[in-house]
Amino acid sequence: MYLEHFGMVSVPFGLTPNTHFFHALPPHLEAIDTTLAALEMGEGIIQIAGEVGTGKTLVCRMLVNQLPEHFELAYLPTPAESGPALRVALSRELGLAGEGDNSLLADRLQQALLARKAAGKTVVVLIDEAQALPDDALEAIRLLGNLETEQEKLLHIVLLGQPELDKQLARQELRQFRQRITFRSELRPLNLAETIAYIEHRLQTAGVDKEVFSLSQGKAIWQASDGIPRLINQLCHKALIAAYSENKLLVGRDEVLVAIRDTLGARQPRWTYPVLWGWQ
Repeated sequence: MYLEHFGMVSVPFGLTPNTHFFHALPPHLEAIDTTLAALEMGEGIIQIAGEVGTGKTLVCRMLVNQLPEHFELAYLPTPAESGPALRVALSRELGLAGEGDNSLLADRLQQALLARKAAGKTVVVLIDEAQALPDDALEAIRLLGNLETEQEKLLHIVLLGQPELDKQLARQELRQFRQRITFRSELRPLNLAETIAYIEHRLQTAGVDKEVFSLSQGKAIWQASDGIPRLINQLCHKALIAAYSENKLLVGRDEVLVAIRDTLGARQPRWTYPVLWGWQ
């Protein structure tokens, strides 16, 4: 509703992860570079951790776009409810029949992976929402990670999940799985400078060539969001709506306050001490 008002060609702060708006900030760039390097080194199981809203799905999509040609992707966006279900899902991703007992499925998978390796391809499976995997699905992943030739792994596995996965893996009975994770990256919240750069990049990518959020308002959004990209998007989007409704081209303090009040999960300001939020 505000695109023409601000001179935008697209919505800059949508909640759906969009690689067009990706900005190579340190937390996300480190996760992508570490994962790609680990894959090139032939590591078996890799973990990308991050709180809700820190950009795991966007990082996943960037990984998909940046995978070298000698990797073949198998993407499992929803967690399997069991070990057998995970094998079935992976088999179907690789174009295999997803039926039969566990030993038969495991044999089919191994033969398919060996055939791809002989053709110069290595399979990478990306598993999103890994914190929701049950123990037997994690055990199935561990066993799949054991598939290898004398020289190298046949399957590389990247787990993307919330911190709850770390708590699950800390249990004694999952120590074997935990030891198989050779590289781990964590998506931390953005700091103030990164938040300002994030907001400006998204506005510029949307076609804006003038200031919309002042430094003070950017600081207030950073504090209210705790540097979580999803919350930053929500606050900026609502502040733009409020500014549009008032026919303003520059988002002010009142518009940001409206956005903060309307956003669940946003940290509310200390109303009697506005200077702490960057408002003089």
